Amino acid sequence: MQFIIFIAVIILQRAAELAVARSNEKWMKGRGAVEFGQRHYPWIVAVHASFFVCFLLEVTIFEKDLSPFWPILLILFFLTQAGRVWALFSLGKYWNTKIIVMPGAKVVRRGPYRFIKHPNYAIVTAEFLVLPLIFQAYITAAVFTLLNIMVLSVRIPAEEKALKELTEYDEAFLRIRPRLNKDTKKV
Repeated sequence: MQFIIFIAVIILQRAAELAVARSNEKWMKGRGAVEFGQRHYPWIVAVHASFFVCFLLEVTIFEKDLSPFWPILLILFFLTQAGRVWALFSLGKYWNTKIIVMPGAKVVRRGPYRFIKHPNYAIVTAEFLVLPLIFQAYITAAVFTLLNIMVLSVRIPAEEKALKELTEYDEAFLRIRPRLNKDTKKV
């Protein structure tokens, strides 16, 4: 029962995030934003949706129980959720599950984006490991970690290309290393 409640809460959280993403998409496109990566987006949706199905099936069919390390894993899960909320709030109206870029928009460099270009992808990667491990769903953890790597190997370059085309993305991330920025401009 605890597993069903746990997974239901996570699915409800994801559904709320999708509603926020749709609202943000409408707001951005209403202001001239452009969408990229439409061809790979269905694959991302398929991986994320099938993750929950496989996770649910593995735990119920194989009667998996909580890991002996569940307290540590649960703390890691709560840390990923804090990171997720931090990343989403840092992007505000610019956060989306799709690649939607507002031409000329200022690149967000606050919150976790001060430290890493794609914190939300790092968080999702951690979740694909931590969530199944809480309930000893090792097959789900392994398979979806690999599928996530495959999806992100397409997604991140597409997102970076879109941001470079329509914003000052490269320059925004060079600002954290002013000396490197000066050396780059000399070349």
